[in-house]
Amino acid sequence: MANSFVFSSESVGEGHPDKVADLISDSVLDACLAQDPRSRVACETMVKSNMVILAGEITTSAKLNYEAIVRDAIRDIGYVNADDVFHADHVFINNYLTRQSPDIAQGVDAKKAKGKKTAEQGAGDQGIMFGYACSETPELMPTPIMFAHRLGRELTKIRKSGKVPWLRPDAKSQVSVRYQNDKPVEVVNVVISTQHTADVEHARIEKHLIEHVIKKVIPGKLLTKNTEYLINPTGRFVVGGPQGDSGLTGRKIIVDTYGGWGRHGGGAFSGKDPSKVDRSAAYMGRWVAKNIVAAGLATHAEIQFAYAIGHPQPVSVRVETFGTAKLGISDEQITAAVQEVFSFKPADIVVQLDLLRPIYRQTTNYGHFGKAGLPWEKTDKAAALAAAIK
Repeated sequence: MANSFVFSSESVGEGHPDKVADLISDSVLDACLAQDPRSRVACETMVKSNMVILAGEITTSAKLNYEAIVRDAIRDIGYVNADDVFHADHVFINNYLTRQSPDIAQGVDAKKAKGKKTAEQGAGDQGIMFGYACSETPELMPTPIMFAHRLGRELTKIRKSGKVPWLRPDAKSQVSVRYQNDKPVEVVNVVISTQHTADVEHARIEKHLIEHVIKKVIPGKLLTKNTEYLINPTGRFVVGGPQGDSGLTGRKIIVDTYGGWGRHGGGAFSGKDPSKVDRSAAYMGRWVAKNIVAAGLATHAEIQFAYAIGHPQPVSVRVETFGTAKLGISDEQITAAVQEVFSFKPADIVVQLDLLRPIYRQTTNYGHFGKAGLPWEKTDKAAALAAAIK
């Protein structure tokens, strides 16, 4: 890596149109799993103006009130103001959900089928997955994305407290961090765009967000006299949310993962049950990478693995430590240890991480990684990994 460089990552708030769609999709998933843990769910959502469209495939024994799920999700976000075009109680809901294709189901099901080479549960699709971790932050995540998420969380906390009545749900944040010798040393600039009521002055928004959000969230030692603050840089952000832009499930995959620092396989997460390796295997990758770093085997670790639809074993597994592996340990040794300690079969991932339960709404906003309490954030395999190095 270069001796000195600047890296930027962004996050978006709960009221961003794409995140509205993500939360609705994950709310449907959790509702299915709460009643039927074996539900097969691929729920896509589109939002625009005063419309919500549900589409995708769901096979479940759960009895669901989709309208109530959608309205409750929107209400939780905060689109309940009298002047909201997109309002929890007034949106029109179109439901185009169907059952899962039997051809896909037979590849995933743990039973024999004509043309299927194994009776084991297979991957629900082909695909490549990545997991990443680094030692920069206590969460073992890259610094820029964690700061961007923290800004978004604090902004939402203030808005939902009711103490700042001019704040509205749609928001974005972005943080640019300067690195020297691969260490974060300075925040170069911070961008926050937040929706607001029409009657508040820009100067008031700017002052409040700098003093009560940015300086509260980002360590003072990283904010310098040269740090640039770009607050609502267009000057006005009254029309927002689905009124101002359409939103789609799965369109914020870099926000959801590592802010562009770690690579991404391309698959989205929200609305998908854990038989879909786009989601479950990405969580698996994070678990593995985090344990590599926690074990002291490297300060930066990325794992890539890939699947074929209907096949239970990954077709490849590779660990890359970017030259940060502990002296005397190779990436090949770490890869071998990972394959000894962890099972990458889709069915085993579900068991190892206890994924057949309604935990997914808590992943939707401010990143799927770096949150305490989620099973893929555990470092419970670090000792076993260190011991498996040969």
